Amino acid sequence: LMALKEEREYEKLHDFITGEKYFCSLQSEKTSTQKRAQKTGTKSYFTCFQCGKSFSQQGNLNRHKRIHTGEKPNRSPQCGKSSNQSGNLDVHRRIHTMESLFTCQQCGKSFTRKERLNRHMRTHTGEKPFTCKQCGKSFNQQGNLDRHMEIHNREKPNRSPQCGKSSNHNGNLDVHRSIHTMESLFPCQQCGSSFTNKGSLTKHMRVHSGEKPYRSPQCGKSSNQNQNLDVHRRIHTMESLFPCQQCGKSFTHKGSLNKHIRVHSREKPYTCPQCGQSFRQPGNLKVHMRVHTGEKPFTCQCCGKSFSRHKTLEVHMRLHTGEKPFTCTQCGKNFSQRVHLEAHMRIHSGEKPFTCKPCGKTFKDNLKVHLRIHTGEKPFTCEQCGKCFRVKEYLQIHKVVHTGEKFPQMLTM
Repeated sequence: LMALKEEREYEKLHDFITGEKYFCSLQSEKTSTQKRAQKTGTKSYFTCFQCGKSFSQQGNLNRHKRIHTGEKPNRSPQCGKSSNQSGNLDVHRRIHTMESLFTCQQCGKSFTRKERLNRHMRTHTGEKPFTCKQCGKSFNQQGNLDRHMEIHNREKPNRSPQCGKSSNHNGNLDVHRSIHTMESLFPCQQCGSSFTNKGSLTKHMRVHSGEKPYRSPQCGKSSNQNQNLDVHRRIHTMESLFPCQQCGKSFTHKGSLNKHIRVHSREKPYTCPQCGQSFRQPGNLKVHMRVHTGEKPFTCQCCGKSFSRHKTLEVHMRLHTGEKPFTCTQCGKNFSQRVHLEAHMRIHSGEKPFTCKPCGKTFKDNLKVHLRIHTGEKPFTCEQCGKCFRVKEYLQIHKVVHTGEKFPQMLTM
């Protein structure tokens, strides 16, 4: 027995002197510490050096690292879509196999997980089980409530060193930072607008191309963005419509209702800093600013003419296509613009809605031209002799004096 004890003492002394088994001892201690941490619930020591997040298992840390590296080793054999986790790919595979898809009985939309179907059903039922304790506002998803709580907390720990803008999420600040660094910005080759991710640029390009790949199965209306179609779908399902209390018109978004109410209140909160003109909506102000900047981002591919509004380009394209979608129900005459049809209809109705305040005379249209008789305004000037005219057609007739061309047919006003 004494000999066995002396042998063990010798082994301990030998290990101390040579350093043998030291690393193995550390590994054993590390493993036992990990097991104790799992049992006691203390924090684990598998930490990501890039973001500081900790994990209880090395495998979880390895999978997490793929978020930073962008590695996606798991690939779908059907469509080639890749994922950083095999579990996500298993869920994705159901789209191709139609295995265990959970389908909404009201609108036919399918989901790969039952909990996603449950969340979706709240859009039909209007259920909002997650309520803010501070203001009482309710939400249909916990994530939406969490984002709303940031309004009350006002905790924005992530701040941009360039402009001081703060954000609740570090990811949002990373996207914002690229505006200053011009890093990975995706510019539109047609109008010069830049975007922080390629997906936003792809959606934007549909404005120029006119592509509308998303179509409503109920009425066939198409849209260039899927979320726009989701909003449009509510018109058919009557889901979560917001009615105007003054005129009864309904809207699919509360924000759209708020904008509409300004029609009744005549509120115009958005003012041009250069000329002082006010607008009900910020988008209208943005378009108006192009009057001052001269910006015309929408260009006709047929003749090269540019426009400040996309809608104006659409109307212009009818000159090239010959399209005249507005038809008079009384005589069958077609027009390329609705405003031209409305003016034409007054020929049949005899309506003269425009009244001159100085003299009381009424007109079907062209009240603006008539008012120049009272104001004396003559905006059309001959470049050769400087003579001014009230109507553009009168200037064209006058130019014959200088050119010697055949006298054109007189135009009656």
